[in-house]
Amino acid sequence: MLSQSLRTAILELHRKGVGQRRIVRALRVSRTAVKKVIRSASSVPPPIVRAEKAEPYRQRILELYAACQENLVRVHEELRADGAELSYAALTAFCRRRGIGQKPQMPAGQYHFEPGQELQHDTSPHDVKLAGQIRREQTASAVLCYSRMLFFQFYPTFQRFDCKVFLTEALGYFGAASKIVMIDNTHVVVLRGTGPDMVPVPEMAAFAERYGFEFLAHEIGDANRSGRVERPFWFIQKNFLAGREFTDWNDLNQ
Repeated sequence: MLSQSLRTAILELHRKGVGQRRIVRALRVSRTAVKKVIRSASSVPPPIVRAEKAEPYRQRILELYAACQENLVRVHEELRADGAELSYAALTAFCRRRGIGQKPQMPAGQYHFEPGQELQHDTSPHDVKLAGQIRREQTASAVLCYSRMLFFQFYPTFQRFDCKVFLTEALGYFGAASKIVMIDNTHVVVLRGTGPDMVPVPEMAAFAERYGFEFLAHEIGDANRSGRVERPFWFIQKNFLAGREFTDWNDLNQ
């Protein structure tokens, strides 16, 4: 389609009595295009009317949007699994035009980390469809702050022993330990105090010393400080768990 500036130039040359062949040679456009612009007598390009590729799947998109907890990546995966020949870009464009979706939240602050400086660890409850039933489980997550590399596992409960098992598996997955493991004042690790005054349980302090790191806690209410590990919980709930079900705990954690 010709731009508005080209259309304006064609019309201006035509008004000055320049022949169509000279306009074609001067502007290097097709003769058909020149004729259409002169016939329309308008410099504004006509609107492009295309059929919405996603329109036939509108109802299915709405159903999946609810089932997949508003995650369009999962909606697209399920649509493709149903046999829909639809690109992710076409899906997101359709949803934007139809008002399906939410605006992303803006970050409230920034923290910068060096390689190997810090790992953040936290847990969060999630509902999982396990063996045909919805179960409330505890999601343990660990994130390397510099690379944002993520490791997470699911547990029926999360006590001190579970914490040591999880961190052992996480460090094995990462292949190394950071200098600091940041936590959220959880009783699983904390003996007394909060924030920088936190004193870990001797058992957990000995565990940390064995792997060469130190437990630190952020100030109570300072959610931004633990943002590296808090943000992936949204991904776990809205992407990994959305629209999926698992046969057992091994299947879930695998």
